[in-house]
Amino acid sequence: MSNARILVVDDENDIRELVREILAEEGYAVDTAANAAEARAACGAQLPDLVLLDIWMPDTDGISLLREWQAQGLTAPVVMMSGHGTVETAVEATRLGAVDYVEKPLSLAKLLRTVQRALDDGKRRQRASRTLVPPLIAPVGRSRLMRDLRDQVKQIAPHEAPVLVLGEPGTGREAFARYIHAMSVRSSGPFIGVVAGAITDGNAEEVLLGTEAGGPVAPGVLEQAQGGVLFINGLEDLLPIAQRLLLATVESGSFMRQGGRVPVRFDARIVSSAQPGFETRGVVPFRLDLLSNINVLTLRIPPLREYAEDVPELLRYYVDRLVDDERLAFRRFGVAAQNRLRNYPWPGNIRELKNLVHRLLIRGGPEEIRLEEIEREITSQAPVDEPLVKQDLLALPLREAREHFERAYLTQQLQLCNGKVGQLAKRVGMERTHLYRKLRSLGVDFRQSED
Repeated sequence: MSNARILVVDDENDIRELVREILAEEGYAVDTAANAAEARAACGAQLPDLVLLDIWMPDTDGISLLREWQAQGLTAPVVMMSGHGTVETAVEATRLGAVDYVEKPLSLAKLLRTVQRALDDGKRRQRASRTLVPPLIAPVGRSRLMRDLRDQVKQIAPHEAPVLVLGEPGTGREAFARYIHAMSVRSSGPFIGVVAGAITDGNAEEVLLGTEAGGPVAPGVLEQAQGGVLFINGLEDLLPIAQRLLLATVESGSFMRQGGRVPVRFDARIVSSAQPGFETRGVVPFRLDLLSNINVLTLRIPPLREYAEDVPELLRYYVDRLVDDERLAFRRFGVAAQNRLRNYPWPGNIRELKNLVHRLLIRGGPEEIRLEEIEREITSQAPVDEPLVKQDLLALPLREAREHFERAYLTQQLQLCNGKVGQLAKRVGMERTHLYRKLRSLGVDFRQSED
């Protein structure tokens, strides 16, 4: 006997009542719904432990309702029912999260076995959700680099110490900050994000501390994050007043709202992000006393070009996600297209990859995304001031690519040699006279460097 609650959704009254009677005799609590509207109401009134959902209904079909529930985060397992389904329908239902699929007319024995398996599966999911991060939260990638990075997060997350997430723009710094939060003891608390560039000298106190003068209390982000995590995105853009207020808060453990008289205890973990070298390259020099308080733990996020073997998996992940979230037509990347993108330097990192997938799905076309379409989409030449590792030499003809490489290579090597051509000749292993000719032919201005 079981006290599990099951919702049966079917527009055929005879089938609905038959299933209700069978399950009630087995000790289950059974609710019924004749259409999608009644099913939504039933779930709103009391969340079931299992849903038996008919595919073909007059108002909203079962697949659409399942997609809607998945988007809303329904945790109950769903078993689809149909009298004239197809393999494609079953595959689509499974892809959207259905745990099983049964055909009408229903076999009593099979129905009861399916119900029991689905309920057991639901219990396993609930137990796992108490200790594991949901799969979509964990950053994607099977490379050794990404596995090591996820292991670092598991070491960092349980502690209360502030974390500084370093990485190039677009590397997914906020995703890792959310991953840290989800793995921490504060996971049930809020995750409050603030973009450092949006905090000006004029609004810093209001944004960070909040106000209480002349009206109801308006909490700032320090207070909104109580019991959870405050994520400060882009420390390189944090202005002096905001730095001073943050330093005072972390050192004293409290803050005072604008117009307030009583200090408010600060109880949030600070996770922040920045580009490498931000301490000296930001809009203003960063306070070292504040930095020492917020980078107790550091997590370095590599650029995508350093784990390019994960590009095919990332492409599939974002295709599936965008198809589900925005109901775009499914497309897949051909082998040649995947290989080309594995060798692309991705100067914009994960953000650039996601945007590329998004554009291709919105524009539509044949199901297979071919190499020719990729070549039209990606930038043919990186900006001249980009580091060599970010330049897409594969998009250029051989002679032009060689000249582009030599120009970037020698320019950056010359900078390392402080503009001294003699030192450069030794460093790159070229005879000095030949090196001068090469620099002139490539248009590298070595005279200014020598002066």
